[in-house]
Amino acid sequence: MAERATLRIADITVGLISEDPHMRLEVEGALERFLVEETQPDLTVRASWADLPQTTPGEKVFDSGGLWQLYRENGSYHFRFVSPAISTRPYKVASFTKDFTVGQVRLQRGLFSSDAAVYPLEYPLDELLIVNWLARGRGVELHSSAVVDSAGNGHLFVGHSGAGKTTMARLWQTRDGARILSDDRTIVRKVDGRFWMYGTPWQGAPEFTRPDRAPLARVHFLKHGTANELLPQTATEAVGRLFAGSFLPFYSRDALERTLGFLEELVGAVPCQELRFTPDDKVVAFIEGLNAER
Repeated sequence: MAERATLRIADITVGLISEDPHMRLEVEGALERFLVEETQPDLTVRASWADLPQTTPGEKVFDSGGLWQLYRENGSYHFRFVSPAISTRPYKVASFTKDFTVGQVRLQRGLFSSDAAVYPLEYPLDELLIVNWLARGRGVELHSSAVVDSAGNGHLFVGHSGAGKTTMARLWQTRDGARILSDDRTIVRKVDGRFWMYGTPWQGAPEFTRPDRAPLARVHFLKHGTANELLPQTATEAVGRLFAGSFLPFYSRDALERTLGFLEELVGAVPCQELRFTPDDKVVAFIEGLNAER
């Protein structure tokens, strides 16, 4: 019987299936919180051992400059993973259909211990899969922290490294009734006519990782200041700042256009302002006070 694992990230269900009786699946760390009972998946990925060729078919359309490159061939995509510390040959190739709903991951036979369980979607592949699936007009992953206040309002704090995303999460950590969904990467989707923010398992501090969601009430573009204040943003400014903070498949013009359309819709529905703040508890009270103004 094939081994299976089912993950749900941002209400996106990924069914992972081992096609090899000698391949045991294992999900560890923060990802364990995103495991769910087996159900009908949105994305199906089959995994197996293989003897991978030195080259990957198709046209190279993106090079991460690190572990992976992306090739396109006849409407399908192939991620090629190579680590000089392991071999000059790829240790993993992941192939997906154009809409990223069906895929196959092949791991190089002999490069992994035959006794060890594996996670074929090991980061960054799981994130790459979700980002590409979202970019078909289904949502976006943002470089942001996500906090739910005691009234249930979702606040998205968008910013580059050092802007204060984790600082903001820690300031809310001890607030009664508040929840932190993520301190680094958040997914935003529109479901049943409403925008929602979701925690993700990637990169951030493990204690802030939650497989939860909340309705998105406000978007705050973080900037350190000498006082707590909100500065208005035009729609164009807000879309530009969200786009700059998005994780995007830059090789696909269609995906970029769809994402821009999604962000324009988001900005039209959710207040987006620059938050200049001081890194202390006063900013929490300041943000909570915004509820009274609505």
